[in-house]
Amino acid sequence: MIDKELLQPFHYLFDSETINNISNCALLKTFNKGEIIIDIGQNLEFIPLLIEGNIKVMREDDNGDELLLYVLESGDTCAMSLTCCMAKSISKIRAVADENVKVIMIPLANMREWFNNNESWRDFILQSYQIRFDEMLETIDTLAFMKMDERLFKYLTDQVKLTADTNLEITHQEIAEDLHTSRVVVSRLLKQLEKENKIELGRNKIIVVDF
Repeated sequence: MIDKELLQPFHYLFDSETINNISNCALLKTFNKGEIIIDIGQNLEFIPLLIEGNIKVMREDDNGDELLLYVLESGDTCAMSLTCCMAKSISKIRAVADENVKVIMIPLANMREWFNNNESWRDFILQSYQIRFDEMLETIDTLAFMKMDERLFKYLTDQVKLTADTNLEITHQEIAEDLHTSRVVVSRLLKQLEKENKIELGRNKIIVVDF
């Protein structure tokens, strides 16, 4: 049984009955930064509700290169995992802890039961689908219509919003992996952004000035 205080990020979404149901059946798990929470090809028996930290959700191409789809924050769930659970299919995404996280795992059977007979849970699931769909459309638009320097600066400002801090502790390689490009390209464009007085570069640190 999970302490209801841990469900604080979800209290505004669910009625008291749903909070009680989650508390009684869910599991609490913690993951360190960089750990895989859901992997590609995995059969899913639980869906995650994120109560602390951020999670990166990514796709992988045939060469093993990853592309960042969206980032989950406290109070979110992963719509891609919901889809796999509902369809009884294997995971098509990889979810990785972007920092130390706490996750509540809802068993698949409960998720399906509540979807059919619990309005607040059903509304949460449908809203999650819509939010993640909009974020993936934004990712597609970014890939299709923005130049790499624009994509890079948008990525940095999105990170500022996620962390609520203009000082980003992140390496050029980590950025390159998220943007599906090379570290050399990222380093060159970061220097260009610094010359434009949009950022300041440090050792494994980037300060976003123009935000």
